[in-house]
Amino acid sequence: MSTSNNKNQNLGELLKALLKKRSLSMRKLSLATGIDTATISRIANNKQQAKPSHIKLFSQHLQVPEATLLQSAGYDVEITAKGAQNDMYDSINSINEVLVSSKFLGDQFNIVKVHEELAKYEQYALTEEGKQKILKEFKTKVEEVKGAGPFINELKKMHKSFCEEDISIEKRSIIGGVLLYFISSTDIIPDYVFPFGYLDDAIAVQIIIERLKKIEDLSKPNDEYEV
Repeated sequence: MSTSNNKNQNLGELLKALLKKRSLSMRKLSLATGIDTATISRIANNKQQAKPSHIKLFSQHLQVPEATLLQSAGYDVEITAKGAQNDMYDSINSINEVLVSSKFLGDQFNIVKVHEELAKYEQYALTEEGKQKILKEFKTKVEEVKGAGPFINELKKMHKSFCEEDISIEKRSIIGGVLLYFISSTDIIPDYVFPFGYLDDAIAVQIIIERLKKIEDLSKPNDEYEV
């Protein structure tokens, strides 16, 4: 099976799961979008390639970022930096709902497990072995992912910070943990499960962004009691 067909198949699975989540039939989606029911059926059953115009309408009526659907259909998607952050969070929330409702991955995925894995990697990141793994394997992993998601831009920034000499041990541990999680081949969601494969990586990035923000907020001088 070609790569394109494989991605079409995942669009079909995603579309069916979204319809189930929204309690919509193909007929109702047809009425809402103006796309013929037979066309929607063929797309959902991987018998027809979805056009960008189809995907735009699916995105609007199924409340899923257009980029997510385009990627699952096998299109190359360039996400601009301006909309990357919001799109990352929208994608996480939408696909996570689909995973839970469709039980696509059974009961193996939850955010608590992502936290647990990050905690393990944070200790490893402070070792020389962990540091060398990050320095040697991060860029290769990024090249493998290609356009998998805007969270990659955040990881690149974190990698740059990790390589700085004056980074604190606390930040090195936290950032190193998420970089190792990304590099690791033992993700909670296997990377090959497209388009869901990098969902846990994106969630891990979101968790670390929030943790780093808290550290920065605590380090800011408190002017409340200044005269």
